[in-house]
This record gives sequence, structure tokens and C-alpha cells, in this order.
Amino acid sequence: MAAVKDFSVEEKLVSLLRLQKIDSKLDEIQILKGELPMEVSDLEDEILGLTARQTRVEEEINGITEFMESKKAAIKESESMIAKYEKQSENVKNNREFEAINKEIEMQQLEIKLAEKHIRDANEELAEKVKALEAAKKQVAVKEGVLNHKKGELQKIIADTEKEENYFNKQSADARSHIDERLLYSYDRIRKSYRNGLAVVPVERDACGGCFNSIPPQRQSEIRLHKKIIVCENCGRILVDATLNDSVEAK
Repeated sequence: MAAVKDFSVEEKLVSLLRLQKIDSKLDEIQILKGELPMEVSDLEDEILGLTARQTRVEEEINGITEFMESKKAAIKESESMIAKYEKQSENVKNNREFEAINKEIEMQQLEIKLAEKHIRDANEELAEKVKALEAAKKQVAVKEGVLNHKKGELQKIIADTEKEENYFNKQSADARSHIDERLLYSYDRIRKSYRNGLAVVPVERDACGGCFNSIPPQRQSEIRLHKKIIVCENCGRILVDATLNDSVEAK
């Protein structure tokens, strides 16, 4: 960092004013982008959430389908057992064996009915999940369409302003290297305090260019002398005279 102690107050004011005008140019570029960067980020997060939800529904559908297949397999197994018991019933030797086989057949028939009920219930749940999946897919498609549109707008602005933004970022870094840390800290703190980012403002029509409160004539005389850094007593912004302000430009 440059030895700022070798600079006069006027040189420091010029450096601060130059930095302010450069940062204001960068602010204008950000205004062009508007809320697009935040909107793009929010949409990307929303799509991630919707995609995760879609994945969960797909997993639930797969689980229901597997459950139904297992019940169908159980039905086939029970039908096979019934056929086996019916064949055995042809060779029974007494009523006791006949009753035992009939009970087994009845048990397998109950298992079939229970499995069929499970399949019906699962089919109803499956239909609901399929609807939910279609709704989720539509939501993702809609949001992706909006996201692509917003990204297109943002990329166009970035393409149009990238060269200018890179240039002013370099200019801002250079200007900052000529300002001591204490003064730079104050400048950044003031900038963050106001939405328009103005930390250094001129006196215009006998008033602060930031808050428009009146500046006394004696105070204005001190500002024109460039002997010390003077801030607005109302808003805290750094004040410069109109002549100095007009002499410094961010090209």
C-alpha cells in the first residue's frame, strides 16, 4: 500500500472522490442487473427442493410397486399351495387328515384375500403418488423455464457490461491502494449505511449532496480550503466542494 502519510488532504480527497465515482459506476452496473442474480439463485434453490421432492415421490412409487409385486408373488405361492393341498386331499385316509388339509386351504385363501386387499390399497396410493409425481414434474419444468429466461437476461447484461465492470473493478482496486486503511474503513462504512452507496458528496446549492441539509457558509469555506476532511453533521458523509467534484471523473 502506498505511503498515504505523504499525501496532502487535497490528494486524499481526490483519491476518495475518484473511488466514489468509480464505485458509483459499478453500482450502476449492479442496478442494471437488478434483482436478477438473487432471483436466479432463489430459483435454483427452489428447483433443487422440487427435484428432491420429485425423487422422493419416485422412490415411494418404486417402493409401492415392489410391495405390490411381492403380494402378487405371495398370491401365486398361496395358489400353488392350494393346488398342492387339493391334490393331497384326493389321497386322505380319514376325516382328520381331510379337515387338516381344508384348514390349510382356507388359510391360504385368506392369505390371498388379504394380499388382494393390500394390492387394491396400494393401487389407490400409487395413483395418488403418480399424480403427485406429475405435478412435481410440471412444477420443475415451469421453474426451469423461468430460470432459463432469467439466466438469459442476466447473461446478456453480464456480456454487455463485463468489459466495463472489469475495467472499473481494476480502477477501484487501484484507487483503494492510494487511501490509508482508516480512511478506507470510514468510506466503506458510510457507503454501506446508504442504499445509494454515496459516501463522498459535493456541496450543491449550499446543501449536502447526500441528505440535502443546509451547510453553513463558514463550513463551506473550510471545505473549499481542502485543509481537512469534513463530514456532514447530519448524515456523516464526506463533503467536497463543487469545483473539486467537477474536476474528478471516473472514465
